[in-house]
Amino acid sequence: EAQRYADVEITHGRLAMLASVGFIVGEQVEGSSFLFDAQVTGPAVNHFQQVPLPFWIGLGALIFFVETSRVQIAWQSPF
Repeated sequence: EAQRYADVEITHGRLAMLASVGFIVGEQVEGSSFLFDAQVTGPAVNHFQQVPLPFWIGLGALIFFVETSRVQIAWQSPF
């Protein structure tokens, strides 16, 4: 049980580090990125609202499939 909690903490920590890096990189490449035809501008705090909806749907689907496969591989019955 403790090992599972440790694995979950490592996963959450890595995700938090990626989010931090994404925030900083978003500030540095503002307006010069090949993504979204460089239409996402302004402070990184406002970038979230400027990204088109199809991107978020695709990202959500990707995360869903990755997490579903991860759970199916690593699932252990708690009983």
